[in-house]
Amino acid sequence: MAGFGDILKIMSHAKELQENAAKLKEELPNLEFSSSTGNGGVSVTVGGDFTVRKISIAPEMLKDPDFLERELTEALNSAFASARSAMQERMKAVTGSLGIDLPSF
Repeated sequence: MAGFGDILKIMSHAKELQENAAKLKEELPNLEFSSSTGNGGVSVTVGGDFTVRKISIAPEMLKDPDFLERELTEALNSAFASARSAMQERMKAVTGSLGIDLPSF
């Protein structure tokens, strides 16, 4: 059975987790992740809040809509994967000392 000191320690960790999670939530909209296709025809930037911020398409990409769709999908998926990975690392930093594995984004 946990003693009073253990309960205080747990409460302290919970408060720390809550503060760190709130700080991370405030930071998310300010983070940006970019990706480009191998040929540089499509570039995208997404936010840490998983919103699309910018899409750049080279004029020559407009000649082949199917290719453009594939390239755009590739660039977006890559940028979102970078954002997801960064968020997971930040969540580990927030929860790491507590040994809690929170769901990823």
